Amino acid sequence: MSEEKSIKRQHLMHWLALFAVCLGVFMSLLDVTVVNVALPTIQTDFNESFNNLQWIINAYTMMYAVSLLLFAKLGDLFGRKHLFQIGMLIFTLGSLASALAQSGLALNLARGFQGIGGAGMMSLSMAIVASTFQGRERGIALGIWSSVIGLATALGPLAGGILVQFFSWRAIFLVNLPIGLIALVMGFFFIDNTAGQHQGRIDWLGIIISTGAVFSLIMGLLQKEQHPGWTWLNIHVSGLLTLGIVLLIVFILIELRLNDPMMDMHIFKSWTFVGAALASFALGAGLYAFYTYLTVLMQNYIGYSAMQTGVRQLAISLFSLFLGPIIGILTNRWGNRWLIFGGLTFIGCGLLIIQYALSPTMTYIDFVAGFVLMGIGNATVNPPLSSAAVSSVDPKHLGMASGIINVFRQFGISFGVVMLGIQLTSGYQTKINHLIGAVQLPANAIDGIKHGLLAAGPFSGKEVLHSPQAAQLRNTPFMDQLSTIVTRAFDYGFSHVLTMSIALVFIGALAAAIMIRDKHTSLN
Repeated sequence: MSEEKSIKRQHLMHWLALFAVCLGVFMSLLDVTVVNVALPTIQTDFNESFNNLQWIINAYTMMYAVSLLLFAKLGDLFGRKHLFQIGMLIFTLGSLASALAQSGLALNLARGFQGIGGAGMMSLSMAIVASTFQGRERGIALGIWSSVIGLATALGPLAGGILVQFFSWRAIFLVNLPIGLIALVMGFFFIDNTAGQHQGRIDWLGIIISTGAVFSLIMGLLQKEQHPGWTWLNIHVSGLLTLGIVLLIVFILIELRLNDPMMDMHIFKSWTFVGAALASFALGAGLYAFYTYLTVLMQNYIGYSAMQTGVRQLAISLFSLFLGPIIGILTNRWGNRWLIFGGLTFIGCGLLIIQYALSPTMTYIDFVAGFVLMGIGNATVNPPLSSAAVSSVDPKHLGMASGIINVFRQFGISFGVVMLGIQLTSGYQTKINHLIGAVQLPANAIDGIKHGLLAAGPFSGKEVLHSPQAAQLRNTPFMDQLSTIVTRAFDYGFSHVLTMSIALVFIGALAAAIMIRDKHTSLN
């Protein structure tokens, strides 16, 4: 009887460990998007320029992406529990520093520190879950873990809107303190310290080169995002991207020669793992990056508040809450391949519905069906994606596999934000130039209005019509025409965004169908 009680106690501890891990993952991913809606308030408080303000987001993204592989490797060497707990502590302290920041620079530095902690939790979480559970329970646990990923990514705008509206922008960081402390205590008692046998040496050269490669690639993309007027051949963009590619090649060549490499390149011999990585990239670039521009559409053009936008986006995120565990169970029966393919296909079809409904007069009812399909797809794709990744590598590589999958997802988000932003801006400017000539504006106002619309860009929404250049046209028939032009120009650019997002998720679906092999059909 005592043995049975011991088994039940161990079983309970595993699920409590999952809860602790999910708390950390939820915090780290929520903070990727939660800050977006607080930026206008922060800008007013600190009187910062928009470019400086972007680094509140980019500092977190940068350090998050750079630190993922480092934590994954150190976790495999010294124990995933220890490194996960260190990441959670760093994240919690970074949240406190962010809440107390008195300048934009201080907030940027705190956000970078916070991003390091977020990477520590995220890079090791999947490996901890996979090593804690076995068999059928592993599928369920990964389904729950994946649900948290989808939920946190989509809930950011709503959570940020509520906290900023009823408290202040500092509340979006302060709320992490009690959650972080609870997760730290639970993690200490319930998470098993898997791996960490202190075998092998630390590959410092690999760590430095891989960090430099990821930093250069992400920084190059961020430079293009912050300076849409720069071409890809601009030295500040092309130089960083070229450096990143060169460092990546050097890293691969060095790792292949070492006995104790930072990354065992043999895991890429698995077609299933490569397929999962490509699908993860497509999910980040095609869906998670798209959320940024979807929020711009809903707030700046349709006219919803931050909180109203977040509530309406629950049609996407709520599916992850209850469908993820069910999909986790189904991965044991149906396998990973076709669930990943089906999930990404659902997302693509949801995006197609939004593209079809896009018009200057569209309302939430016109595209809610697209939200539903995107939500079902997001909830469907994440559990088998995680399962495919961890089942295709040796247990000793679980931490690194988890880190690599998250790097692909995060790099996909960074890549998607830049590429989708380029599509939006290019389409917007093209349509403005085309339509502005059709409006019979006063001769002395044409150049000023056109320059103002192009300079403000698609993110400004209809607020651009309140600029000084447009002051002389207020309360005239021309203002309504300009409002229509701005909306149509944004819709034209947004249609390009949707086309690229659709292409990315369908390419990811195709890669999954071709490359991923379930265990009973594996050729590896």
